[in-house]
Amino acid sequence: MIFNSHSPADTQKFARGFLQKLKSKQNLATVLALSGDLGSGKTTFTQFLAQNLRVKDQITSPTFVIEKKYKCSADQEFKNLIHLDCYRLNDSSELLRLDWLEIVGKPENLIVIEWPERVVDLLPPDTLKLSFHFVDENERRIEVAV
Repeated sequence: MIFNSHSPADTQKFARGFLQKLKSKQNLATVLALSGDLGSGKTTFTQFLAQNLRVKDQITSPTFVIEKKYKCSADQEFKNLIHLDCYRLNDSSELLRLDWLEIVGKPENLIVIEWPERVVDLLPPDTLKLSFHFVDENERRIEVAV
């Protein structure tokens, strides 16, 4: 599936629809792997997911802290939004030190990973992959692997 966003409002609408289709799993967290260059819309998409999950905190890129955890509204399918930016990791063993096995083992978690190619060997087989592409100043293309 390919979605072309011509504005933040388009991306917000896409995020809302995407989230409505997600269901928590029985034994593992739901993991979204967001690939794309800097400025392609990965963090903006995550901010809109958080908005739809009614996260009260401001969502900013976790580039320097690597991981941020947020509580979702009590009436949501997911109870926690975990936002990871693996850009600064040297290899996947560093993700293991961030309690990866614990957070991925909880079905109430929605985990969003930016720069997932750095930890691909730790991603669950059913990870949902989204690729973000900068088309021009006003347009982004989002590809969802099916």
